[in-house]
Amino acid sequence: MAILALKIPALTIPAISGESAAVGDSLDRASDRAGQPLDPDKSRSWLESRDSLARLRWGWDTFGEHFALTTSFGIQSAVLLHQVSQLAQSLGGVKIPVIWVDTGYLPPETYRYAEQLLQRLPIDLRVVQSDLSPARMEAIHGRLWESSEAEDRQLYNQIRKVHPLDRAFHDLDVHCWASGVRGGQTDHRRGMSPLDSVRGLWSLRPLLSWTKQDVYYYMQEYELPQHPLFEQGYSTVGDWHSSGPEDGTLTGRATRFGGVHQECGIHLPGMLGEGI
Repeated sequence: MAILALKIPALTIPAISGESAAVGDSLDRASDRAGQPLDPDKSRSWLESRDSLARLRWGWDTFGEHFALTTSFGIQSAVLLHQVSQLAQSLGGVKIPVIWVDTGYLPPETYRYAEQLLQRLPIDLRVVQSDLSPARMEAIHGRLWESSEAEDRQLYNQIRKVHPLDRAFHDLDVHCWASGVRGGQTDHRRGMSPLDSVRGLWSLRPLLSWTKQDVYYYMQEYELPQHPLFEQGYSTVGDWHSSGPEDGTLTGRATRFGGVHQECGIHLPGMLGEGI
């Protein structure tokens, strides 16, 4: 089935003052494509009133080759992947890296779904993994996700998700990355803005104000396939051992990580490069 073309708007980027102060030492390297520090308040004000396509276009126009996306190939991932593929085509086929952190513990359905989307969407996928294989990690640290200790679950997320992603950001010299987070997913995400600093880089959220219904109807309109686990009651999918279907008591991100916590660490603040 053909993918309908989206009209990518021409944008006027908010002026970036050469006199604006850097936002802390941790953001010194997260400059725009001209090497100037970003004015966060002016940029956020401009982004607040724009739609997801305009926010993506802003990311590319502002950061160029220092701009990237992340994906999990989860329930809603097709939306942002579709939009970035359309943006890249509208710009003459530019390469916008899409980073996928493969933890080694994803459900088989996610790997098959990724292949399905890759056949449909022309994206520049970069797959990254931990240097520590699942077998080696379990031999050294045990099955960390089964521990009742918060420190063990945090170590799991750092090893399998955060450190590989931050290493990819470093290797690709990313200054700003876009993700598909939505404000209604977790308490932490409810307090996000379209542009925030996360671990020394700018984090752009094109879909921040979208609802589950917005995601569903967009996928229907553009005939994008659903994740196989969606029909089994999953509203979010991560690793096989930390994801489950909604059961009437737990919904959304509360079905992840045994209901103990809602975030894996990728969207939480910290020092870029820790553990690299």
